[in-house]
Amino acid sequence: SMSKRYELSAQLQRIAFFFSPLGFGHAARASSVLEALAEIQPSIQFDIFTTVPDWFFAQSNAFHFDYDRLRTDIGLVQVTPFQEDLPATVQNLQNFLPFDHSQIDALAQKIKRLKSELVVCDIAPMGIRVAKAAGVPSVLIENFTWDWIYEGYDEETLHEFSVYLQSIFAEATFHIQTQPICKPASVDFTAGPASRKIKIPAGQIRRKLRLSDSCKVVMITAGGIPKNYDFVDRLKKRTDIHFIIPGTVQTESLKDNLILLPENSAYFHPDLINASDAVIGKIGYGTLSEIYQ
Repeated sequence: SMSKRYELSAQLQRIAFFFSPLGFGHAARASSVLEALAEIQPSIQFDIFTTVPDWFFAQSNAFHFDYDRLRTDIGLVQVTPFQEDLPATVQNLQNFLPFDHSQIDALAQKIKRLKSELVVCDIAPMGIRVAKAAGVPSVLIENFTWDWIYEGYDEETLHEFSVYLQSIFAEATFHIQTQPICKPASVDFTAGPASRKIKIPAGQIRRKLRLSDSCKVVMITAGGIPKNYDFVDRLKKRTDIHFIIPGTVQTESLKDNLILLPENSAYFHPDLINASDAVIGKIGYGTLSEIYQ
């Protein structure tokens, strides 16, 4: 029910989405929402605000969208998928927060001009502020928020940002949590793991990758954050297993038991996971929900 504070048209025509650019997990989860909304109403138009590259959304090939490359969120600065840079995170947050009023107002005007009736945020708090300035409702979708992440660090400045962001997250008109949840709260809706739908059956994907139905396939993933693995050569010795490793090369390479793929490959990530027997990697939300599916 949208009767909380706003009257929306019976059929939503246009929705703005603000995504956090940390890895691809937030964009993947939000894409699953875009896919589902477009299935309910194929004519719906989405306006996407993020620095996640537009090809990522085009891969779904299931919804109409306009793309606005915009820094919506800082989150954590990461040196590698497994190592964060706290001083750089604090520096970036100091430059970014509190939000710049003129930027928020300009974005709010844009939302009004586009006639977007709703702003959805995963988990970029900027969108909540923009929605408020535009006088439209906002939906926060999360399984954690940045205040929860920052509270885990013994860093005074991060705690100050945590308090500021907590107050903004609390301003969302509607609050949805998707399982598995880091800090369960009393929210408007709790959903199961949100994942983009599989498009091509596992057998078909395996044939494209020159794999038999019976061979053992393991995917190794760092969740959309580029990583140069120093163990790739050693994997060649495990001739009994084929390894799919996305995001490590510029052009696709199928050689012996190694399948090395670029970030923007010809394969839809949920399809690759579905065609694998096991996944080894950093347990980001997108990866986990695709494994669950």
